[in-house]
Formats: sequence, C-alpha cells, structure tokens
Amino acid sequence: MSSRSVKRQFNPIQLFVVPFALAALIAANHADARSAAGERSIEAVDSRAAGPPIMAIVSLRQQRVTVYDAKGWILRAPVSSGQTGRETPSGVFSVLQKRAEHYSNLYDDAYMPHMQRITWSGIALHGGALPGYPASHGCVRMPFDFAARLFETTALGMRVIVAPADVAPVDIAHPALFRPRPDAGAVAAARAAEADMALRQADRTRLASVTAFREANLARVTVRSTEIQKRRAEAELAAAEASLGSASSAEAKALAESAQAEAVARIAALQNEWEGAQAVLQAKLDAAARTREVAVAAETARVAAAQAAREAALDGEPVSVFISRKTQRLYVRRAFQSILETEVMVRDADRPIGTHVFTAMERNNETDLRWSVVSLVGAGVPAAESAASDPAGALERIVISQEVLDRIAGMALPRSSLIISDEALSPETGKETDFVIVLSGEPQGGIKIRRRGRAADIRYGRPFDRAFDRPAVWRPPFAGR
Repeated sequence: MSSRSVKRQFNPIQLFVVPFALAALIAANHADARSAAGERSIEAVDSRAAGPPIMAIVSLRQQRVTVYDAKGWILRAPVSSGQTGRETPSGVFSVLQKRAEHYSNLYDDAYMPHMQRITWSGIALHGGALPGYPASHGCVRMPFDFAARLFETTALGMRVIVAPADVAPVDIAHPALFRPRPDAGAVAAARAAEADMALRQADRTRLASVTAFREANLARVTVRSTEIQKRRAEAELAAAEASLGSASSAEAKALAESAQAEAVARIAALQNEWEGAQAVLQAKLDAAARTREVAVAAETARVAAAQAAREAALDGEPVSVFISRKTQRLYVRRAFQSILETEVMVRDADRPIGTHVFTAMERNNETDLRWSVVSLVGAGVPAAESAASDPAGALERIVISQEVLDRIAGMALPRSSLIISDEALSPETGKETDFVIVLSGEPQGGIKIRRRGRAADIRYGRPFDRAFDRPAVWRPPFAGR
C-alpha cells in the first residue's frame, strides 16, 4: 500500500488577515449588540404629557443621562463620558450653544451631531458611539436618536448637572428660598402691548408724514409750473411791446396792441394762479412740518416702548444665583449676563457646605414657587458623611442683606435657580455663559486639557456658515457673512 502526502503551500498573509478579519467581525457584532442594547435602554415617560425640559442630570457612575421637566423625569438614556485622563468634569453647567451638525477640529474632524455645548472650551452633549464605558475625550456621548430627540426639545440655558454619583432632584420647601413677584407676567404683557401700540402709531404717523411731504412736493411742482408760464407770458408781453414800437402800419399796430393786451391779461391771471398755488404750497409745507414732528415724537415713543418691553421681557427671564463659600460672595446672572455681585456671609465658613442646586420648578400660586434640589456628592464620599446631604442646613448658613434679598426675590420665576457651593466660580464662567461650577475633588481631565474662552469655539469646530449652520464646504453661493 502506497501513500501520498500533499504538501500545502504556506501563505504567511493568512496568519494576519484571518485573525484580523475574525477580530473585526467579532468587534462589529459586539458593537452592534452594544448599540442595540443602548437604543433599547432609552426610556421615556408615557404616563403623562411631558413638559419642556428644565434640567438634565448626567450620572458618571451609572453612565446615564436623565432629563426632567417640572413634574419629574421624562427621558433617560445611556451615555459614554470621558475616559481616564480626559474625564468629563463633575459640576454644574448649562446649554450655551446648539448645533445640529458639528465637527471637531481637535479630534480628526469627528462628527458630533446634535451638539449642545456646556463649556466654551469644548465640553458638550452630542450623539455618538456608546461602547458601554467611558470612552470620550471629555464630552458626553448619547445615542444618536436620543440626541436628536433631546436637541429638538431643549432651550439655551437649560441646566446640565454632571454628578459623580447617582442623584435626582427632590422637592424642598424652605423660607429662605425666593418667592416670585406676582405681577411680573402682567407687567411684561402690558409693556409688550404698549410697544405694539407705539409701533402702530409710529407707522401711522410715518405714513402721514410721507403723504404730507408728497403733497407738498406736488404743490411745489404747481407753483414752479405757474412761474414758468408767467415768465413766458412776460416774454410775450415784451415781444408785443417791441412790435408795437416798431409797427409801420395801422394793421401791424393793431395786431401788436392785441398781443400786448392778451399778454397783460395772461400775466394777471397767472399772478393770481401763482399766489393761490403759493398759498397752497405754504399750507402743505406747514402740514408736512407738523406731521414730521408728530412722526419724530411717535418714533421716539416707539423706541422707548420697545426698550421698556425688552426690559420687561428680560424681567420675565429666570435668574441664576450663585453663592460661594470659598469667596464669600453672591453672584446673579440673567440671560447669560451678570447683573449683580455682592458680599455675603456664610456661617461657619471654615466648615464645608457642599454643592446644592435649587431649582424653581413651577408656580404653586402667584406668590409661591415649588422648588427642588440636587445635592452633589463625590463618588467616594458616603452621603451621610457629606455636607451635601443637608441642603436645608446649607440654606440656613447663608446670611443675605435684606436689600439684596428683596431685589433677588423680586426676580424669582419658574426655572430660576440658587446654587450654593464650597467651590468658587470656574474660569469657564464668562461672557455668554451661566454659572459654571466644577467640583474640585473629582477628576477634571476633560476640561484641563482644553483652552478656555470663546476662542475655543472656533478651534473646536469647522468654520460654519452662521446663516445656514452648515460646514463651510457646503456654503451656499448667496450665504451671508
């Protein structure tokens, strides 16, 4: 019996291609499974109609974001926060900017759809891949569909809290919490109505002024036309008188005398016509001057009413109040603008007070607000041993002058907030931001590696056409700016 062996040709590429292909296939399957699991774990409240989002809380421990309206949570989804060394900073933020399409110039033109920026140095919420663990460079990635859904419902200024541990807002009632001014909405509505009325009046008087000046110009044309005809008649009279002086026959003299008489009569008639036209013109000019004065006064009133309406509308915007134990100061911002900063006393200033975010969720009635509080506790700090477990105690340690208290209380409205913290303001707080407070005892890699300030807005994204919010490579031919 004979045997024959066949020697197979060795291909070294197979040692690399096959394992890599299998690894890629396995990774893709795992990614698909993780993505599907992430999409399935998106939750939405279906027992009631959801109201406008008031705050979003990102739990770094759970890798989850929960969105709340005035009644409770309305949306939940998994997230992927910053990896080790580039950790998403824990603290208190707000939505500063929204872009449906955004690309990063820091990280290989990475696509960040439905981006909602919370710091100008580049930390944001956006759609992205969710591997099931912290993997970003500091941003908070959310499922793509969830990011799109959230983007459509949020507004600039929405509070975003990044918590190291699991937290949720709880209702709190305390006499130190601000009460609303009952007439704020009525005043804003009245000022808006006055501005609308002033605008209508200014439009009417402007139209009347334009009409009066048009009529004056027509009267001026009539006067000018009469003057021209009168000069022609005077020229005809001079010609007739010259003909009369040089007439050599009785017939020629008669014709010249007839022309002379006609010219004299025409000049007299035109003089009367000119005087009448001149009187009409003067009346029209006087009327135009009066209507212009009225129009100028109406425009001045319109500008003043519009300004009063804007100020009243601003008075209708919620305020943010921040009290820092570290700096012993109180700060107030509204619509991303600083409106007040003053000293404040914190009792037992050498003892921690924690970080507490009090939010006016809705009105109980015209003179009272329903408040909630979120107290931030470090991931490694038991709540029972932390000052963050006592928000009522934090309120009782703050001493505010009655003058400042009255001024702040008069500005309190739903979605207003009071933040009390051991921390000072983060350098991220600046132009066009609400307060940014970063917890000093937690990793901050994702914010420390970034340049602070609005200049980072340019560095952290493609050039955008501001009118169309698209990358510059897609710029329409007639786009402005």
